[in-house]
Amino acid sequence: MSDSDGYKIVSDNRQARFLYEILETFEAGIELRGTEVKSIRQGKINLRDGYALIRDGEAWLYNVHISPHESASQIFNHEPRRTRKLLLHAQEIRKLIGQVEQKGLTLVPLKVYLKRGWLKVTIGLAKGKKLHDKREDLKRKQEKREIERAVKNY
Repeated sequence: MSDSDGYKIVSDNRQARFLYEILETFEAGIELRGTEVKSIRQGKINLRDGYALIRDGEAWLYNVHISPHESASQIFNHEPRRTRKLLLHAQEIRKLIGQVEQKGLTLVPLKVYLKRGWLKVTIGLAKGKKLHDKREDLKRKQEKREIERAVKNY
């Protein structure tokens, strides 16, 4: 994704792809305050510990850290780890409720990006990986790297 398409990735949660098997992704808007938008545009957001929950038919984003904006007064600044509402369609929320409650899946934020001036977050419907799955992924990565190195040197 590049600026020419109107997309600019602000933050990527690479740790989530290691810890979870992503089954499906959803694009959602985030309800933000002005100082939060300014901080996110500067790339001062951390998705690593974040997760999403469905409460009372609404999706909420928890534990995502957005650093306070420097040039704003502390009176008008935001709480760094406050709970933020995710903006999803009603049918998407209904689908997620069924998946999360029945199958025991988790919702994790994968990346935050700008799409035509609007801040969007990609939420992944994820299943936790076991230790042996993580080891297999690392082995596959290592083998791929070795093959590419061999091809390059050949």
